[in-house]
Amino acid sequence: MSAFSAPSGFYAQRLARLGAVLAPMAGYSDAPMRQLAAEQGALWTVSEMISARGLVHGGENESLNLGRPYAGETGRVVQLFGAEPAVLAAAVQKVESWFAPAAIDLNMGCPVPKVRGKGGACLLQTPEVAYELIRAMKSATGLDVSAKIRLGWDSNRSLEIAQGLSEAGAAVITVHGRTSAQRYTGEADWEAIARVAASVPTPVIGSGDIVSVGGARQRQQLGVAAVMIGRGAVGNPWIFRALASGQEQIPSPSERAAVALRHAELQHHFYTAPHRQRTGEMKAASMRPLRKVLPKYLPDQPELHAALVQVETLEQVREVLAPLLDVKGSQGYSASASAGARYAVTRS
Repeated sequence: MSAFSAPSGFYAQRLARLGAVLAPMAGYSDAPMRQLAAEQGALWTVSEMISARGLVHGGENESLNLGRPYAGETGRVVQLFGAEPAVLAAAVQKVESWFAPAAIDLNMGCPVPKVRGKGGACLLQTPEVAYELIRAMKSATGLDVSAKIRLGWDSNRSLEIAQGLSEAGAAVITVHGRTSAQRYTGEADWEAIARVAASVPTPVIGSGDIVSVGGARQRQQLGVAAVMIGRGAVGNPWIFRALASGQEQIPSPSERAAVALRHAELQHHFYTAPHRQRTGEMKAASMRPLRKVLPKYLPDQPELHAALVQVETLEQVREVLAPLLDVKGSQGYSASASAGARYAVTRS
C-alpha cells in the first residue's frame, strides 16, 4: 500500500483487501454484470452513471434500473453526474433512500457530448465547482463520497484537481489516465496517475487500459490504492478472482459458457417485468443488450459469435451455448448458477 491516509467507512474496509474495482460503464455495469464481478471478488462495483437532475426533477423513481440493486446486493457504489450543488445534494438523499448504496461517486470523467454542460468531464474545466459539489454531497449523507476524474479537459491538471477534491473531503479519487479530449484514444498515462497517488493523502484508484491480470498487477505497483477495470472485465469476471486470490486459473470453454449463460439468466431475472399493456402478464427481458457481451466470454469459439450477436431470448442463448455446456437444457438456471458459485471468491 502507498503512503495515503486511510479513509473511513466503506472504502476503508474494502481497500484493506487485495483486488480490483469494477468500473462504471454505460450499457455494461448493470446489476447482472455487477453480480458476476462481486461473486468473483471485485472490491466494489460502480453503477452506470445516473443523472442527478433526472432523479430530482424527472420522472425517475425507485424502479430505475440504473440504480436498482439485485437481491442481496452489497458493495455497490452509485455514481451520479450533475453540476448543481443543491440538485446533487437532493439526489444523494434520494439515492440513499431508494437504492441503499455503500457509497456515492461523482462522475467527473464522462467525455460524451450529451453530458456537456451537465457535469461529467466538463467539471474538469471548472474544478472549483466540483469541489463545491463534493461538499454539498457530503452534507447530505453519512456515506463515503468519492469522485472519478480524468487527467484534465485537454491538458493534465490532475494534481491540482485531485488536491482540491481531497481538501473538499472526497474519500477516494479514481483517476483515468486520459484527458477528456482524448476520449478513449491513445494509451492511458499511468505515470501521471502515479504522480497523483504520491501527491494526495486521499487513496487513489488507477484506471485505464487494464485488460489482463499481468497488466493489473504491474499497475498495482505504482502506488495506487487499487486498480479499476472496465472493458477488460467484460466477458471476463475471472480477472477479479485472480487479483483477489493471487491465483490465476484460465477457465475452460465449458466454464466460460456456463457463466455466459448465467449472465443471460441474471439478465432475464432482473429485467423481466410486468407487461405495461397486458395486465397480469410478464414481459420477458430481451437479450439484445448482451449481444455485445456474450461473444467476449468465448474468444476462442468464433464459430459461435455470429449466433450470439443475434440472440433475442434466454432460450436462444441456451441453445447456442449448449454444445459447450457440461449440463444442458433442462436444469437451466440452477446448473449455471452452481457453476458461478463454484468459482466465486470467498468474501469475509
